Amino acid sequence: MIHVAIADDEALFRKGVILLLEDYDDIQVVIEAKDGEDILQKLQTTTIMPDVVLLDMKMPKVNGVEAAKMIRQTLPDLNIVVLSTYFSKAFIINMIEIGASAYLPKNSTPDEVVFTIREVHKKGFSYNKFVLEVMHDNMAQRSKTKMATSFDIELTNREREILQLICEEYTSPEIAEKLYLSPRTVDGHRNNLLEKLGCKNVAGLVVYAIQHQLVKINPETYWFKK
Repeated sequence: MIHVAIADDEALFRKGVILLLEDYDDIQVVIEAKDGEDILQKLQTTTIMPDVVLLDMKMPKVNGVEAAKMIRQTLPDLNIVVLSTYFSKAFIINMIEIGASAYLPKNSTPDEVVFTIREVHKKGFSYNKFVLEVMHDNMAQRSKTKMATSFDIELTNREREILQLICEEYTSPEIAEKLYLSPRTVDGHRNNLLEKLGCKNVAGLVVYAIQHQLVKINPETYWFKK
């Protein structure tokens, strides 16, 4: 069962998403919040911790950006899926760098929302073609300034291999099967990568790897692979 929280100040939209998700046997909404302050309070007192939080950007009291920062600091394993009318490149990059596991426009189809929730729960992130292209464009701009490169970061060949597969959305069992390793060994390498690269979760690992050109991801082939 995937436990979901939703924070959105638009009651009609919020209730609509909840009704939509009720049709799926593997998804249960455990927290409904009307703004950023509300979701932060409910996350502190809930008896059932959600796996995924659907987060709006523009909300009163505490907006989605600030709420995401606080969630990432206190609950690094909680996957954040942004559902917003704001879909500019600047907003996307900002939220991805904060640690959002996915970024969707509010006019996404029900299938896209459910698919993203499942992918994020299973793999830790789900970036669609447009978001990946935005990340690549941002990486190209940043490459003009001095930053750590693949030559500055000491990773073993096996760690680089596993990092590449993580960024291609392979799960630990899938990586284990592909590389003839045990899932426990793969998890050990993943934890080493998190520590070496200073990331709190898989989404942060993917963002770091792409921005620092540690992996090669083609948005076109990546999207159609899914």
